[in-house]
Amino acid sequence: MGRKIIIDPVSKIEGHGKVVVQMDDNNQVTDAKLHVVEFRGFEKFIQGHPYWEAPMLLQRICGICFVSHHLCGAKALDDMVGVGYSTDTPMLATPEKVRRFGHYMQQLQSHVTAYFYCLVPDMLFGMDAAPQQRNVVGLVEADPELVKRVVALRKWGQEGIKSVLGKRMHGINSVPGGVNQNLSQAARDRMVNGEEGLISLEQVIDYAQDGVKIFKDFHEKNRTEVDAFAEVPALNMCLVNEKGNVDYYHGTMRIVDKDKKIVKELDYHDYLDHFSEATEEWSYMKFPFLKEFGREAGAVRVGPLARVNVTKAYEDNCPLANAALEEFHAYTKGKANDMTLHTIWARAIEILHSAEQIKVLLNDPDLQKEQLIMTPTDNAWTGEGIGVVEAPRGTLLHHYRANKEGNITFANLVVATTQNNTVMNRTVRSVADCYLGGKEQVEITEGLMNAIEVGIRAYDPCLSCATHAMGQMPLILTVLDADGNKIAEKIR
Repeated sequence: MGRKIIIDPVSKIEGHGKVVVQMDDNNQVTDAKLHVVEFRGFEKFIQGHPYWEAPMLLQRICGICFVSHHLCGAKALDDMVGVGYSTDTPMLATPEKVRRFGHYMQQLQSHVTAYFYCLVPDMLFGMDAAPQQRNVVGLVEADPELVKRVVALRKWGQEGIKSVLGKRMHGINSVPGGVNQNLSQAARDRMVNGEEGLISLEQVIDYAQDGVKIFKDFHEKNRTEVDAFAEVPALNMCLVNEKGNVDYYHGTMRIVDKDKKIVKELDYHDYLDHFSEATEEWSYMKFPFLKEFGREAGAVRVGPLARVNVTKAYEDNCPLANAALEEFHAYTKGKANDMTLHTIWARAIEILHSAEQIKVLLNDPDLQKEQLIMTPTDNAWTGEGIGVVEAPRGTLLHHYRANKEGNITFANLVVATTQNNTVMNRTVRSVADCYLGGKEQVEITEGLMNAIEVGIRAYDPCLSCATHAMGQMPLILTVLDADGNKIAEKIR
């Protein structure tokens, strides 16, 4: 008769999704899927708005990675008005660095939120721990000093965003061809020295190192279990600079295989020439893949794990992150890392890398200069633009077209969670096989429910972005027989 196990919704992620695991009469897993059951329609209702509103409106898809959407849209607008990377009129130093500063601040606070609030409790208390303990409240009880540092670190990142975008959330800084404000000397000094309720820059660096140490300690005690948890194959993709290392704001798209061999490198303006998107009736989220490799072999992984797989080294002025990256690479002896829980390790490294990049910018006098906007030349308007950045969760693309009146006629967003759709589904299947496959009796335990969620949470998915959901619901896991009759249920 077989059984079907449903987890609805998945918890500790942005947006709503559910997992369905199908089993046969021998309790072997025959299928496992992550269903994304939300739809928002941002790409449609932006149509008809003036093109310059796109970065302001489309960033409201998300309350977490809004800076990435804002800047990705701004880069697309630069294309449309004929300035920036794809033109003969390069961006000025100050607006680019101001945008980068906001971007790195967002990556810092977003990674800190996902890492310490959603992932560290699983590491410290175990996947079988009660939900009442395995959360930020449990962290407060177990290590209040750690939580104080985390709150201070996140606040520092949010204040950094506010200092250049005007608000902690859904800022208004970027305009076609530049920005409308720089980083003031007073704001710069506050971030560096830790004035007015903020920690100092050096404390930020110290606290960022805590995250790497927490994962290393956890890994040392649980090496076998961590490494064996959902090792799934995929190509790895991110933006790289001229040295072939990750650039979170701009670069060329590079894709590498298991041996870190470059299988494709392309200008992001040509993305749609090389990628296609499959659809399934059971999910609103699409399944991108590299056309020449086909749907299965052409699936890509993006985000922290992909970026550290692609990157050989960080900038020379980021010595702490470089040392952490070198240790990460040594663990797999030069091969790409496919271990799902090592995404957590990669995210901790990126917290440290972001902090060191911010330190460099805070000591760059260009951030206080006054040349903020490039004026487009006559007849520079193109009516079409593409922007790509590395959001905290991975590669993000915005593509717009506008008519001669400047009103948007087309918008397409390919977000990081969508890019990871196939590899997340592979992860769900791998975890289900490990915890359920071939067992004489299927028992719905807290550990089982959470293990599947942990596999998804490692990617820090944002389903609201990926489906273009709001609200909060309980977690319900239901077991059905092949005829659809409910034979067991657990509600959390």
